[in-house]
Amino acid sequence: MDTLKIMQTAIRGRWAVAAIFLANGFLTGAWAPQIPVVLTRLEISKFTLGLLILLFGAGAVTAMTWCGHLISRHGSRTVLRWFGLIGSFGLLVVALAPNVPLAAIAMFIFGGSIGGMDVAMNANAVVVERRLSRAIMSSSHGFWSLGGFAGGALGGFAIQNYGHLAHAMVVTALAFAVIAVAVRYLIAEDRPQVTDYHKFALPGNPLVYLVGLMALLTMISEGAVLDWAALYLQQELGTDLAIAGLAYAAFSGVMAVMRFAGDGVRNRFGAVTTLRVSALVAAAGMLVAGLAPSPWLAISAFAFCGFGIANMVPILFSAGGNQEGMSSGTGMSVVTTMGYSGILVAPSAIGFIAEHSSFGPIFVALSGLLVVVFLMAGLAHRAEFAPDPAPAE
Repeated sequence: MDTLKIMQTAIRGRWAVAAIFLANGFLTGAWAPQIPVVLTRLEISKFTLGLLILLFGAGAVTAMTWCGHLISRHGSRTVLRWFGLIGSFGLLVVALAPNVPLAAIAMFIFGGSIGGMDVAMNANAVVVERRLSRAIMSSSHGFWSLGGFAGGALGGFAIQNYGHLAHAMVVTALAFAVIAVAVRYLIAEDRPQVTDYHKFALPGNPLVYLVGLMALLTMISEGAVLDWAALYLQQELGTDLAIAGLAYAAFSGVMAVMRFAGDGVRNRFGAVTTLRVSALVAAAGMLVAGLAPSPWLAISAFAFCGFGIANMVPILFSAGGNQEGMSSGTGMSVVTTMGYSGILVAPSAIGFIAEHSSFGPIFVALSGLLVVVFLMAGLAHRAEFAPDPAPAE
């Protein structure tokens, strides 16, 4: 295979994995407007709904934990095909569930398929980065944010006018079509011999767990803004709900834009420098948000925080997928599992603390966690690129 053909294959693989990030974000975003429907359709309490959502998270973490082992055996391309095609039906299965027990099973399966897909697509993005010797992780996450925005923005309108089941069917058809086309063009890493990975085992390199810890600290902050920023503005800064909703909108909007610009920044200044500066920017934004005397200053501060956080997770995922002595899938599995645990576990812990305190000091404390990421940024040096000399056919 000549150099030109190798590069063409890598470029097709780059856009294929971007399309799968888009589809994953679209499925996740489309789930959000379905949540109130589940509450009324199954006639359940908010507590029961919370348990169902927790099962979604449990399914995601379970799949993430095992996905690295599967990628080590079969390669990220094959595993992404499995989880991607199965995952496109996840929302439809939940929408069809007629009672709580079946909804619980459906939520666990949906979460597992989305979580496994998440690990595999990030691992495959690392393979593309190696092949191209340049960053594509941040823009890939930008496509995820774009898909999430589209899924969430269109979902409410579709459900209101056509019903939840029709919405789920259209989402499934669109996601399946995109994924079915994209998986044909994914590229593969050189797979280790299957006999070397005959059983599941946690990696022994402690560095991957430290990178995972940085992802955890970063995603705790991201989850806190997602779940509690609007309530903070409404209850403590005295604004109405319409204005309070702008906090996460500003945060996520700036983050999406910055993710598309982030690869160029990272290619120019390097992963470690970009991570250090991003962590400081995010910490400053979170600190000002926690101390803000007015809602508009808090909204601006959350947007500034999103500017910083945007490229922290993509860099940490690249570092996890490039750990020495392990496959990209194994390292990615550890980092994604630890990172997403922050979004799954932190919101309830923050809610408990807020009952006995207030949100302002919590956001100030979260800025301290981002400073810790700044101090640990040198551990992400594996996110820098070395060419992949032996591409797989």
